[in-house]
Amino acid sequence: MIEDAKSQHHDSQQTRDNPQCITNNRLHDGTAMADDIRRQTSDHATLTESSQKSDHATILAAGEAPSKKGSDDDASHDSGHSPDTSLDVQAHGPGSTAGSAQAASHEPSASATQQIAPTPTSPTVGSSAPTASPEVHPSGALQYVAPSTYLRPVSRAAPAVGLATGSPIASRPATRDRRLMPSPLDKEQIEGLRAIRAFLKVRTSYDVLPLSYRLIVFDTSLLVKKSLNILTQQGIVSAPLWDSKTSTFAGLLTTSDYINVVQYYWQNPDALAQVDQFKLNSLREIERAIGVTPIETVSIHPSRPLYEACRRMLESRARRIPLVDVDDETKREMVVSVITQYRILKFVSVNVKETQWLKKPLRDVNIGTFTDLATAHMDTPVMDVIHQLVKRNISCVPILDREGTVLNVFEAVDVIALIKGGDYDNLNLSVGKSLAMRSEDFPGIYTCTLNDRLDTIFDTIRKSRVHRLVVIDEASQLKGLLSLSDILDYTLNSPLGDADEQ
Repeated sequence: MIEDAKSQHHDSQQTRDNPQCITNNRLHDGTAMADDIRRQTSDHATLTESSQKSDHATILAAGEAPSKKGSDDDASHDSGHSPDTSLDVQAHGPGSTAGSAQAASHEPSASATQQIAPTPTSPTVGSSAPTASPEVHPSGALQYVAPSTYLRPVSRAAPAVGLATGSPIASRPATRDRRLMPSPLDKEQIEGLRAIRAFLKVRTSYDVLPLSYRLIVFDTSLLVKKSLNILTQQGIVSAPLWDSKTSTFAGLLTTSDYINVVQYYWQNPDALAQVDQFKLNSLREIERAIGVTPIETVSIHPSRPLYEACRRMLESRARRIPLVDVDDETKREMVVSVITQYRILKFVSVNVKETQWLKKPLRDVNIGTFTDLATAHMDTPVMDVIHQLVKRNISCVPILDREGTVLNVFEAVDVIALIKGGDYDNLNLSVGKSLAMRSEDFPGIYTCTLNDRLDTIFDTIRKSRVHRLVVIDEASQLKGLLSLSDILDYTLNSPLGDADEQ
């Protein structure tokens, strides 16, 4: 895919600089944190020895230092709308955030513990961690610490009082906070999601478009039968609709509209002649006749942030969104292009190298559909599968053998190949025979396991035209489905562990 020249130039520069900046920040923070821990241990011993010679207020004054105000990654993401801001956030986000957390706390964070402590393994939920005061190793590191939050600086006042007075109050919250401490893998996953969201907020919807592309727009007075032939000839599965009477954008023609026509024909088999005369402006009448809820028509201005376009698609359950602008001279709407979830995720995978930080396996993240899956067999009638597509509002049905092994996937776009030319007799075929009518360049289905990670999935999206992945086990048994909508929803809506996640 040919990306926007300016965007590609800037993003390539960003990806060359970004890894080195992050590495330097981490090395710098690790050294600073080690010195800070040794200095805090020494200060604690001095305070304990001098507690009989000075009053309590003097001890507190000597033990506390002015805390530094931590940086807010999300604030930077929201306020920055230029490529330079995005580069700064991605280059310094993880290092500066961790550094702020260390400077604002008496105790080291998880990353500091991992670098300094002899045993980096930290107590988890359900482990029998001691609740006594932290022990000091010969190296100067604390064996058990109350970790500072990785995302927000913590006030030093409360733990300072507990340590200075020798009170066990500081050790009890330490055990509770320690159990909630995210692992280094969690932190890396969160920072990867932050980088993607920051990128989507500073890029416009227009940036996704290549330098050269074609756009096919259908007039609403066109016959449904002719529109189907055009889609087949051009190798596309959707097109914007235009109302020439009002000179306005009239929605988006998708495979769901053709499936509705098939449903109408199946319910009214004697109306084949009428079906052939249907025009695109009568699609809404067909939806009302078969009792289908119309898909919400959404659009967005090309200059709006890409993040907003993704939000609108998720809210409306749309897999693509048209870019609609207003002509300066005529003041009328005009369709610029249509962007899909696949194009957006590929744009992210090409330009955001932090997708390689998403290393948690699918079994550990809440993403995909793994229950109540619709399935079929090779001898299942095509119409039975189409009924499932409509009833469940889904875009594909996995095809299994009698033992549950995945053989293929029947997709909604396969309906277009079946009824092209108005040949509705193909709807009486079995799934196996209908899949044999696919074109020779059909790329096949993409599978993954619960051990696969989003970094490899993004890499697959970058290299191949993927619309969904079938989740299987080692014996190719069906476990679930992972759609592009699932990936986009996880990328935008998964919690980051703080109050400012948008």
